[in-house]
Amino acid sequence: MVDVQVIKKVLIANRGEIAVRIARACKELGIRSVAIYSEADRYALHVKKVDESYCIGSDPLLGYLNPHSIVNLAVETGCDALHPGYGFLSENPLLAQICAERGIRFIGPSAEVIRAMGDKTEARGISIAARLICCRLRWTGCVRKSALWHKARKTC
Repeated sequence: MVDVQVIKKVLIANRGEIAVRIARACKELGIRSVAIYSEADRYALHVKKVDESYCIGSDPLLGYLNPHSIVNLAVETGCDALHPGYGFLSENPLLAQICAERGIRFIGPSAEVIRAMGDKTEARGISIAARLICCRLRWTGCVRKSALWHKARKTC
């Protein structure tokens, strides 16, 4: 039997419309949500749409890009999961790794998968090993977009 652990509280490690959508989904699922914000975002909509919100500093970007402090805040506020949103930290394997080490569920792929997919050569090798269709293109310098597209259509 599979042990399913229900998520009760999520820290949303993003801002703006992305965070608003995640907060809305949490509410619909009966999950408490926590927002982070910089001083510049103090009155932003995502801060108002969550159950709890915490200031991560005055710099409008640095606080959102510090995986250690974000995961520490998730632990301190009793979150059992963290959603990175899009951009910012969502493609940072360090965030997923720190979450795993601290017992916080990362809503996204594992650190190993993020690392592998971030390396295009490795990602292609994994895709081929999984028997996914990959185009057999070789870079031949500056090729017109339409010519490249037609070559890809013939190859795939």
